Amino acid sequence: MIKDIFTYSLRPTPLKRVLFFLILDVFLSLFTLYFAYELRFNFQVPHSFYSSFFLIFSLLILLKIAFIYSYKLYFTIWRFFALTEAKRLFYAHLFSYLAFTLIYLLFSEVFAPFARSIIIIDFLLSLFALSFLRISKRLIIENSIDNSLKPALIIGVGSNTSTLIKSAFSGEFDYYLNTIIALPHQKDSVNTYIQNIKIHAFESLTEIIENSNFQTAIITVNDLETNDIKELFETLKSLGIKEIKTMKLLGSEHEKLSDLSIEDLLARHPKDLDTKAIASFIKGKRVLITGAGGSIGSEISRQCHAFGAKNLILVDHSEYNLYAIGQQLPSALLKLLNITHYKKLETVFNEESIDVVIHAAAYKHVPLCEANMNVAIENNILGSKNVIDLAIASNVSKMVIISTDKAVRPTNVMGCTKRISELYAQNIDPQNTEIVSVRFGNVLGSSGSVIPKFKEQIENGGPVTVTHPEMTRFFMLIPEACQLVLQAASIARGGELFVLDMGESVKIVDLANKMIQLYNKEDEIKVIFTGLRPGEKLYEELLIDENEKKTIFESIFIAPPSHYDIKTLKEDIKNLISSPTPLEELKRIVPEFNHNP
Repeated sequence: MIKDIFTYSLRPTPLKRVLFFLILDVFLSLFTLYFAYELRFNFQVPHSFYSSFFLIFSLLILLKIAFIYSYKLYFTIWRFFALTEAKRLFYAHLFSYLAFTLIYLLFSEVFAPFARSIIIIDFLLSLFALSFLRISKRLIIENSIDNSLKPALIIGVGSNTSTLIKSAFSGEFDYYLNTIIALPHQKDSVNTYIQNIKIHAFESLTEIIENSNFQTAIITVNDLETNDIKELFETLKSLGIKEIKTMKLLGSEHEKLSDLSIEDLLARHPKDLDTKAIASFIKGKRVLITGAGGSIGSEISRQCHAFGAKNLILVDHSEYNLYAIGQQLPSALLKLLNITHYKKLETVFNEESIDVVIHAAAYKHVPLCEANMNVAIENNILGSKNVIDLAIASNVSKMVIISTDKAVRPTNVMGCTKRISELYAQNIDPQNTEIVSVRFGNVLGSSGSVIPKFKEQIENGGPVTVTHPEMTRFFMLIPEACQLVLQAASIARGGELFVLDMGESVKIVDLANKMIQLYNKEDEIKVIFTGLRPGEKLYEELLIDENEKKTIFESIFIAPPSHYDIKTLKEDIKNLISSPTPLEELKRIVPEFNHNP
């Protein structure tokens, strides 16, 4: 009990902080005023001049406390006192001493005898003493090295650099920072200082790491190109750096220290994102999103909310997924149903006046679709047909269908079902509805992505399983893919099949090795090859041929149209749904379907 009381008494609180500085300000001000008297009279102060000492001190300390309080300096955490607070302390002193001077000029006879130069001397002494008191803790922290802290190298000079150093000195991070390396394009910063830490040229990186015990590097620049991050990653790893961290934006203002992720190394940031075009397309619209709880659907839902959709109607057959996105978007209307149930889906369209439909609902896991062929066909084809037909019947102004690169020359049931959905969307009579499809590759971090699987395998001690050493895939960040989908829809006029530029394909084995490097497990975890799974192919394609058309955006193309008599297609779909040999029907509808069981 006594120990708890003692511990509590030592714990800093706002009230204790105010009392601490208030008491010390009084004592220091008393000392500086006394010393000012001594300096003024060369340490031989006439006794008569002390007659008004305590009156002068009382007035000065009251004015100082009032102005220091008004500048909120008594509420500043001791270790965070910096230049901004120092300026405020200067102004507090300036105005308090000006106020005293004014009072003295009005009532000078009350203070007689008094030497006015004492005020100037005391102003300087008090400003120094009170400033030094407040900066002292930071000076002690910054000039002491805790042996338990890990030395870390700062890479890059940016707005985050000073924030990172300040946070480290205040004890928020378990790192000791004493070296900054400027990036190649930041040569103007070389040999300057941030928070008393020297900035070195990038060319000295190898020498600095070899002559020190750095095992951690922190990248503080957020706007680096992915290729630059890759090169920096390879360089740091080759020099023995085991831990690489970045300062990442958390929300709209705050930064946090995070491990460099595989998403950072693979991300492709389109330079032609036009948020104004997206906002003009979405703002004020009533938007229905199918598959709203999935990886793509949930991000589309968040983006539509962010771009000012008037109402969101979120449809999903997974109770948990719908609940999860509903928690993030409490104003959205949640509809728990399966898109293969035409009548239930029709009720939603009839009850809600919908402007835009974004169809993201689909079964996408290739081996699962192979093992559950009839369910995949029903959901991906019949479900898509239901959504398209109801959008047309309800005079929805625009409908967007999320497609996949696996629809190009498909080798699996999933890709073939998505190709048939594209065909139906392109050849149905849209009447008053503009219907478009948007095709893209894998998104980083989705529920069906290899990345969560590799993470789990690495964390469990390996091995990491890759199907084939030559397998490649396209990757894009989920938010950017979804924004490009909405951007493509904003320029659509109906009937287009848009293709997103996914950049260069990535070897899955290289991805696995980089993830192992990021976890510093190169010597512990091996990659093993397990062989292609049912329906998989080595390379994904985004275009059927090279006749794609450019749009006003360099990241968005239009694939050539594919004509299919709609009456025949409807009949073929009907036969497919009830066929005992669905593979044969799929091959008849999509002749390029080369099934790889």
